[in-house]
Amino acid sequence: MGHREQLLAAARQLLEDKGYAHITARDLVAASGTNLASIGYHFGSKAGLLNAALGQMFEEWARQLAEIALAEPAASPIERAHRTWAAFLDDVGGRRAVLLSFVEAMAQADRSPELREQLAGTYRNVRARASGIVADALATTPDDPRCTAVASWIMAVCDGLAMQWLLDPAAAPRGEDLLSGLTALRALSG
Repeated sequence: MGHREQLLAAARQLLEDKGYAHITARDLVAASGTNLASIGYHFGSKAGLLNAALGQMFEEWARQLAEIALAEPAASPIERAHRTWAAFLDDVGGRRAVLLSFVEAMAQADRSPELREQLAGTYRNVRARASGIVADALATTPDDPRCTAVASWIMAVCDGLAMQWLLDPAAAPRGEDLLSGLTALRALSG
């Protein structure tokens, strides 16, 4: 494993152990067995490294959720959404530290154009992946504007669920609650 991979592995572990705002470059060097120059060489800065690690973690999670959404090709879009959100909510407890690190990064993004762009890039990648899933469900192409709109909506729901869960896990909705809400919306639109 090269220095780049060692740094990413260390950053991922530290994000879970210490949170975004509390990691120092020295922590990264000690945990990775590399040196300070490696951070700059491979990532430009400590923030660049932490953002790359966060991006990896969220893209892996998005990939896992996409596999769940696509697991049953005959499922309706609402059934796919329900299964995906239920899996998201089942898994969110094990990702609390990463979600908190992401919130800490978001709070700093307004002051760092580089951080903002890295986080926006992660969102673009996840949105493109979700658009592809929606396109499969609607038998169209991912560049269909409806696919991007639905993907953005799904991401907004996931972000909202994550925030609700971080603030009050006991009161956050469950997968069944979301299915009931979607069913009620479908009945209202009629």
